[in-house]
Amino acid sequence: MMNRRRIGRVTAISAAAALAIGALAGCSAGDGDGGDGAVTLTFWHNSTTGDGKAYWEATAADFEAEHPDVKIEIQAIQNEEMDGKLQTALNSGDAPDIFMARGGGKLAAVVEAGQAQDLSSALSDDTKAALGDGALSAFTVDGKLYGVPSSVLPGGIYYSKDLFEQAGITATPTTFDELGDAVDKLKAAGIDPIALGAKDAWPAAHWFYFFALRECSQDVFAGLTDDPSFTDDCWLRAGEDLADFAGTEPFNQGFLTTTAQQGAGSSAGLVANHKAAMELMGAWDPGVIASLTPDEKPLADLGWFPFPAVDGGDGESGAMMGGVDGFSCYVDAPKECGEFLEFASQKQYQEGYANAFVTLPANKDAQSVVTDPALQEVLAAVNEAPYVSVWLDTLLGQNVGNALNVGVVDLLAGKGSPQGIVDAVDEAIQKG
Repeated sequence: MMNRRRIGRVTAISAAAALAIGALAGCSAGDGDGGDGAVTLTFWHNSTTGDGKAYWEATAADFEAEHPDVKIEIQAIQNEEMDGKLQTALNSGDAPDIFMARGGGKLAAVVEAGQAQDLSSALSDDTKAALGDGALSAFTVDGKLYGVPSSVLPGGIYYSKDLFEQAGITATPTTFDELGDAVDKLKAAGIDPIALGAKDAWPAAHWFYFFALRECSQDVFAGLTDDPSFTDDCWLRAGEDLADFAGTEPFNQGFLTTTAQQGAGSSAGLVANHKAAMELMGAWDPGVIASLTPDEKPLADLGWFPFPAVDGGDGESGAMMGGVDGFSCYVDAPKECGEFLEFASQKQYQEGYANAFVTLPANKDAQSVVTDPALQEVLAAVNEAPYVSVWLDTLLGQNVGNALNVGVVDLLAGKGSPQGIVDAVDEAIQKG
């Protein structure tokens, strides 16, 4: 489920009070004319502090300088509150002109509700070529473009090289037997093996997603688009894999009440401060971790490796899962909304985006600025991957994705089962 969670991946859902929307919305979408021919764009993003917030302020200011008749009013909203507040705003018809989008079933639902603008003609051919078909496809519904990608965010396991060395781990795990051995060595060294922010649900669900990516074939994943069901046995096997792994107690103490990205006590904070050795997360994680180190600089010993292979699984070992973060325009937004997204997609602004958020920019021409060693490993793995799936909750859409995420947390809390995850998803699908 947004970085997937800092910069914006894609994807914890929080309830939002309708009364809060009025305060956040400012000038509502479609107001457009701010008087004297001026156009006002309202813009919601989820980088509330630091370099990310400064980046969007500077980019908006640069656009305004080139378009003196346009004023951009920015609201930075905490990530875990974004989805709920945005959905309420969309449903009320008082949505921002520019809003975060992560493609998949979530965006398709917004498009079906008539709440997103067709941006097919908003981007130049050069910009489309630089972004590439893969990133653009995440925001394409029925052959039309309804969003513009800003970053690509594949997932995997981030780890502390220093803590691995301290525990006597000499190589990154490639199988689950090897990961289990690493967990045992870290425990023996008095180190929490894996940080998990299960309070936010989506980080816990990531573990099921990746087990499913290893257990289920590419065809099964692709089939979810037209036939969203968990009838294939691979989904149950993924839940059983997770139950077995969780039984080894690999996660930090109190993981069920740990948040993902908020403060030194979050799962990212535990890695940032060498309190835990690993975290399964998307490519926004180095930036989040950097913001939570004592000196607020990138973690010098941070490394990355892909989710290990599962014996007997139908999925290919090199397959990856992740998100493509981006932005859409409300259906009634002025044409300047699409012009701003085109502007922010330029190489220089995508380079600034990558540096501000310590992440992988969607514009391939800007990816040369990626210097973080862990992210360079991610980029290499993406380029070699046989296929990449979007996050399961994004692929399935908000309602079904929420049911899946809650089912995974229930399993980890001892209140659910692998079959319970499958049943919860199927029930949510039946409800539509």
